[in-house]
Amino acid sequence: MNWGDPVKVKFFALLREITGLKETDAFQGATVRELLESLCAKYGRRLEERVFAPREAQGPRSLSGNVIILVNGRAIEHLAGLETPLRETDEVAIFPKLAGG
Repeated sequence: MNWGDPVKVKFFALLREITGLKETDAFQGATVRELLESLCAKYGRRLEERVFAPREAQGPRSLSGNVIILVNGRAIEHLAGLETPLRETDEVAIFPKLAGG
């Protein structure tokens, strides 16, 4: 598995509380999925439960409905989703979805 170059990751709101960081460039991933897996391995179940949907089968995990992930200001839904490739110069922002009323 090619883990790629480190990218800048920014955390917002509750995710910032979970990680204890505003931003970091200490994590790698060739894709958004690999980056998120690396982050969850470091920061544990609280982050994993926010980022990934509950695992239903042995296949690849899907993104939960609790976060919005941007790569260079573009939502990954408009790119290649969790398979969006990452480069060293990329910036990934992870936001919790906010409920309103």
